[in-house]
Amino acid sequence: MRYVVGYQPDERGADAVALAIAIARAQGAKLDLMLVLGENAPYVAANPEGSRINPEEQQVLTAQRTALGMIPRDIAAEFHVRQGNSFAAVLIEAAVEFEAALIVVGAASNGLFKRYTVGSVANSLLHASPIPVALAPRGYHRLEPIERLTAFIGERPGADAAVDVALVASRRRNVPLRFVSLVELDARGEHGENVNAAHRHANTVLTDAAGRLPEGHEATVEVAHGRTLEEAVDGIDWLDGELVIIGSSRLAQHRRLFIGSTANKILRALPVPMVVVPLEYERAESHPLG
Repeated sequence: MRYVVGYQPDERGADAVALAIAIARAQGAKLDLMLVLGENAPYVAANPEGSRINPEEQQVLTAQRTALGMIPRDIAAEFHVRQGNSFAAVLIEAAVEFEAALIVVGAASNGLFKRYTVGSVANSLLHASPIPVALAPRGYHRLEPIERLTAFIGERPGADAAVDVALVASRRRNVPLRFVSLVELDARGEHGENVNAAHRHANTVLTDAAGRLPEGHEATVEVAHGRTLEEAVDGIDWLDGELVIIGSSRLAQHRRLFIGSTANKILRALPVPMVVVPLEYERAESHPLG
């Protein structure tokens, strides 16, 4: 099991590495830390030979020492340097090459603490990756194993893939699984049939999950509502070790990511890491995030 981690020597890179460690912990997953340089950058090596090291190689060596210095002894990791005009394209290419189960990146550095502002790299990944993408909110430094998985559910295409991945990952990690359905209230704040329908669907998902999880495995369901989706997300209780799983938009191409307007709203309010699963993702059983 391998995870490709988009690394750069800044806060975003540190956030991505921390999240990758938390997800990989106790799973035997190897981290491939990818430093991507511009296609026209002078050739540099992560392990230059000889006594003379040019400034570009020295910068790479410093980045390598910093990145690998973050990795605990119980996690296997390798540092790679690749060149390309598109950071996202290089990460996708590496993930396909390594048959990785996940691509991990940090949120844009100008976001509020523990909130997201999706930068160009993450945005490109969320529109093109055939592999699940994990996004670390700004300031994410937790290295302990994931404590609970939360899957956002709904009746739109894309939700089933997220539920499948969450079920398999929860079962293999032996961590609690929570299903959350979000409801945006009308202008008068009335619950109406939408909330009732959300409860019915959520209970159906929970019943199905109970048949696919080991006996005694903790699984719960919750319906959160607010005047906006952001308000609904703000009203949810989160663990420090939470990981959210959400499906790709129905507008995505087959087995490709596309984060739609609903997921974007959730993303802006979410204080914990999130994994976006490609539409109709077919490898949940063999690659369930570790």
